[in-house]
Amino acid sequence: MVTLGDSVPAGTGCGCTAFPELYAQHQGAVSVNLAATGLTSADVYAELDEPAVRESLRHADEVLLMIGANDVADAFTDPDSVAAGAAEVRTNVRAIIEGIQRIHPTNVVVLGYWNVVRDGKVANSSYGTDGVEASTEATRAINDALAAAADADGTIYLSTEPAFHGPDGSQDPTPLLLTDGDHPDSAGHIAIEQLLPQLG
Repeated sequence: MVTLGDSVPAGTGCGCTAFPELYAQHQGAVSVNLAATGLTSADVYAELDEPAVRESLRHADEVLLMIGANDVADAFTDPDSVAAGAAEVRTNVRAIIEGIQRIHPTNVVVLGYWNVVRDGKVANSSYGTDGVEASTEATRAINDALAAAADADGTIYLSTEPAFHGPDGSQDPTPLLLTDGDHPDSAGHIAIEQLLPQLG
């Protein structure tokens, strides 16, 4: 099982077992987690040219892909920047999926975000009401782009919002996040992993 993406699937800052490894254990598979902090959708697309990445993908029974937050995180309060970033995410993620399938036809799962920036109590104190609303809009734009890019045979889009915000969107995600309000803690990674077995 190969994972591509940013700091969330990489487990940055958690000091715990990240959700790709938890999912691989659940499936009885070997995890090759190539996700890394700070990557954008363009970075992941470029990775497909790296020999080591291509070799890992040639042996993948499933690929988890979670990318796009960093494409808009620095300018999430600017609607024009968000729109442009979301369009780029849709183009790049579609190209990533097609590139994976050219290397080795396999199942691809594209994961969305509960928030592309901070969330919970940290977001409320850092952004204020307008900033929190902007983060919600930016997250929706990226998730829409990811879902659109995943609209192809052999590709599944999976929302992570129920894990953090609950089935009706009213749950406070703070207990599932690190103190930065951005990355999942151990409980957050478990919550994401618990969504994934539903795919099979």
